[in-house]
Amino acid sequence: MNVKTTVLENGMTVVTDQMPYLKTAALGVWVRTGSRAETVHQNGITHLLEHMAFKGTKTRTARGIAEEIEAVGGELNASTSIEHTNYYARILAEDAPLAVDILADILQNSTFDAQELTREQHVILQEIGAANDSPEDQAFDLFQETAWPDQAIGRPILGTPETVQGFNRDALNSYLGERYRAPDMVLAAAGAVDHEALVAMAREKFGGFNSEPAAAETEASYRGGETLRPKELMEAQVLIGFEGQPYKSKDYYAIQILASVLGGGMSSRLFQEIREKHGLCYAIYSFHWAFSDTGLFGLHAATSQEDLGALMPMITDELVSAAQTITDEEVARSRAQIRAGLMMALESPAARAGQIARQILVHGRVLDPDEISSKIEAVTAADLRRVAHETFVGSVPTLTAIGPVDGIMSARELADRLQQSQVLRAASM
Repeated sequence: MNVKTTVLENGMTVVTDQMPYLKTAALGVWVRTGSRAETVHQNGITHLLEHMAFKGTKTRTARGIAEEIEAVGGELNASTSIEHTNYYARILAEDAPLAVDILADILQNSTFDAQELTREQHVILQEIGAANDSPEDQAFDLFQETAWPDQAIGRPILGTPETVQGFNRDALNSYLGERYRAPDMVLAAAGAVDHEALVAMAREKFGGFNSEPAAAETEASYRGGETLRPKELMEAQVLIGFEGQPYKSKDYYAIQILASVLGGGMSSRLFQEIREKHGLCYAIYSFHWAFSDTGLFGLHAATSQEDLGALMPMITDELVSAAQTITDEEVARSRAQIRAGLMMALESPAARAGQIARQILVHGRVLDPDEISSKIEAVTAADLRRVAHETFVGSVPTLTAIGPVDGIMSARELADRLQQSQVLRAASM
């Protein structure tokens, strides 16, 4: 990696990773704000603002923005997550000044025209409707809400029809001023980029942002529990979760590898035992979401009503087994998968720009791939068994399900079975 970092006078960070063998670049602005920065009445405003940024500025129309970047063969896009928002472009190297100018313009001079706002609110209502038509999307929204009830981190990124329709130009401008502050922003670029030239552009185009950081977000409080939603479907969408680890936890890499061992691919424990050996579902996988101050370990399966009764006990048995029997071979295989994913991402300018931007926002610095690899390599089977025990046994689970859910094991029964299975397994060893 050829990473250079500069902090501007107002606190904004400019970071580049030059890839001299390329003729293109990916660059964008990443902001330390997402849906968890919203109040209950603001739910969905971060995502709406991201949409509205492309709908016209004082000097550019919405169509003009699209035509200007596409006239040079480039593309613009954006995304909103729970903790971050980003606006990015992919362009030829010589068109980097144009991309920076457009990004600076849409983040500082958007007019939030009333007609454009009405149209975009309608578009997002369709997006919400599409999510509501998807049982899996609904199950994940319920999962998040059940893990962190009555908290911004537990609310949907898209917001609700009521909140989205209630936002106006003043609300968008107010939120933009509150959350888009220079110390919470990173201009990142990878590919055919010149660091000093990008710093000069950033100083000129982004120097007007407020130099005071935004207010800190409320600390998350994992609670867990159960939300079941009976619905006439062919399959039940089931999610089981436990409190996970934040980015900076000493066990971050261990729990990421644990998710891979349990359900990270076709060779994983859950896939082999539940899908391949017993045929109780078409697909099953596990995952770990990390955030700045919390995390959520989860697994997802879709199964029929008649298989639901056998699926749940088998899942709990596999979780307890992981706390006792994970092997060095399984850890080595999962470490290789994670390292390969990391290295493959380094070959993409867009992935590299996003990676270094998020690392600045989370860690305050760019992590060297060798440093990450060494931390992954340091994780042992004993570490995973310990983390599995601490995560699954004696903790409060999160259980959500949509579909034919009659007779499903309750969250309380799930916790009790995990505890009892652990005692029985330990006694037999």
